[in-house]
Amino acid sequence: QVQLVESGGGLVQTGESLRLSCAASASIFSFNTMGWYRQAPGKQRELVAKITSDYNTNYADSVKGRFTISRDNVKNTVFLQMSSLKPEDTAVYYCNLHYINRAREYDYWGQGTQVTVSS
Repeated sequence: QVQLVESGGGLVQTGESLRLSCAASASIFSFNTMGWYRQAPGKQRELVAKITSDYNTNYADSVKGRFTISRDNVKNTVFLQMSSLKPEDTAVYYCNLHYINRAREYDYWGQGTQVTVSS
C-alpha cells in the first residue's frame, strides 16, 4: 500500500511563496502521474497541476505562470512551487498518485495540507 506524505503548507500573505512536497512511501509503478489538487470550503476538489513520470505537465488556467510542478523520480517525490499567491489560492491541497497497471487503475491521495493566503 502506497502512502503519500505531504508537507509545506502554511499561512502566508498575498504575493508570497510556498513550496509543497509529497513523497511516496513505497516503490511505485514506473510510469505514473503525480499531481496536486485543492479543495476550498464549499467547493469541489479541482486539479492544480500534474506531471507524468516523463515530465509532461498540465496546469489549471488559474495557476499558470505562478505555480511550477516538478518531481524527483529517484525519490518518488513531487513538488509544487507556488509564487505570487492570492487569497483565492486558499484551500486544502492534496497530493495524488495515479497509474495504470495491467488494465487496472490505481489512485492514491495524501492527507491534505492547508494553504492559507491572507489579504
